Amino acid sequence: MREVTVSVDHKGKHYLTNVIADKSVSEEEILEMARQQVLKQWTIE
Repeated sequence: MREVTVSVDHKGKHYLTNVIADKSVSEEEILEMARQQVLKQWTIE
């Protein structure tokens, strides 16, 4: 496992989020996981 801090842009703002993923997970998958985390946190349902 590894922890990666990712910067995500959402609605003109920059957010930092941590992603914990297996070492075999690609960089693209980690970026998508980070984007989904930010969307879940900042999108009002």
